[in-house]
Amino acid sequence: MSLEELYREVILDHYRNPRRRDALAAPTAHAEGHNPLCGDEITIDVAVSDGTLTEIAVSGQGCSISQASASMMAEAVTGKTLEEVDTLTGQFKSMMGIGDGADPIDPERPGATLGDLEALQGVKKFPVRIKCADLGWTTLEEALSSD
Repeated sequence: MSLEELYREVILDHYRNPRRRDALAAPTAHAEGHNPLCGDEITIDVAVSDGTLTEIAVSGQGCSISQASASMMAEAVTGKTLEEVDTLTGQFKSMMGIGDGADPIDPERPGATLGDLEALQGVKKFPVRIKCADLGWTTLEEALSSD
């Protein structure tokens, strides 16, 4: 199986079996994101305690890229400090070629990997789909900025 096929399988798995799909009973922050160009929708509830994102719930509808990216993001950020979430967000956006590129992944740093999120790097070949992959991240940033 090629790396591209493996990445495709990871994306389809997260799309077909989304992680952390629900709503939180008592979120500390909430945000809704919408991409009017394609109709993708993401709703995020987060619980933050002592500077750590302890819980996240994602719901929505849309293309496989937007929904899989949100699922992968939810898995990646849960249990991280807000500083770590900010760094991870910057790294993801840098990988996608968006943002200021201030947080590139340093391959020399142990654990400097985006894990399943790396499956989305192929989306860069289709610039119109980058907004799909970024919708969950942008919505998370909105939720955390309202916290």
